[in-house]
Amino acid sequence: MSEKNPVRFVRETAQEVRMVARGWRWGRRPLVPGSAEPFQPPKQQSVFPTAWARTPTANAVRDAVQRFGLGPLLRSTVTPQAAGLDVLTRVKPPVLFVANHTSHLDTPLILCSLPDEWRRQTAVAAAADYFFDTWWRASGSAMVFNTFPIERRGGTMSTTPGDLLDQGWNVVVFPEGTRSVDGWAGRFRLGASWLAVEHGVPVIPIGIRGSYAAMPRGRGWPRPGRLPVRVRFGEPIWPAEGEAPRTFAPRIQQGVARLLDEDATTWWDAARRAARGETPDPSGPPVASWRRIWAQTAPPEEGQRRGAWK
Repeated sequence: MSEKNPVRFVRETAQEVRMVARGWRWGRRPLVPGSAEPFQPPKQQSVFPTAWARTPTANAVRDAVQRFGLGPLLRSTVTPQAAGLDVLTRVKPPVLFVANHTSHLDTPLILCSLPDEWRRQTAVAAAADYFFDTWWRASGSAMVFNTFPIERRGGTMSTTPGDLLDQGWNVVVFPEGTRSVDGWAGRFRLGASWLAVEHGVPVIPIGIRGSYAAMPRGRGWPRPGRLPVRVRFGEPIWPAEGEAPRTFAPRIQQGVARLLDEDATTWWDAARRAARGETPDPSGPPVASWRRIWAQTAPPEEGQRRGAWK
């Protein structure tokens, strides 16, 4: 009949296609409701091993990759400027490097700014749910940047940085837990201060400016033009005897804030404001979100003219 009536054949075929489409499982949601599924014990989260990335062989390979690959690639896409590295001559490892976090450029900027002897002995805390969600990303990150997984919401992986500090490794921590969405600093969590207090190590604050303008969140590659990015290292901050992590954390955030203020103005002006307790809040001004982003998407010099710290 369909051969004698092609219109009817097309209509019936279309109807069958619509029936299949209505019953097709378009998404990943299970067909059986959760309330009807049999009980399943919670799946144990596996920890991606990274000890292999700190063996002598891996260290040698990573040193070559960072010196002859990562460093030249970074300098070909942005114009990094480092200041305050002389503070490392007044402290002995291990230390905690604590920095604000606005871009994926932050980790290579810190590593490539460090002297060779410090860089070779520095590991980086990275979000387990982002950098260690697939084996290839986890392996590449651990090999190139010497990262190790840490749970942003807490958990057993958070013991790893303490173990590394005890072994003499320096550790880079971004206490905000994630990259800024608008270029301004977020709330500092207590993880870095707890590590410093628990293991008796100093904190080297780091202020990074310009990385959000060069490669904001959502971009997979830096903006063209080799935009300037500044990395400033501050004086070591030691936890006082008996000081609690909750009271030490604001001092760490204040150290990073002063470095950002110093880089945006001058050392003298930043020191005077710090003495008066008037260091600008690194979380930025309470203005509309478009103004906050507009101020931070400019390179450091232009950002000063836009009044980013007003």
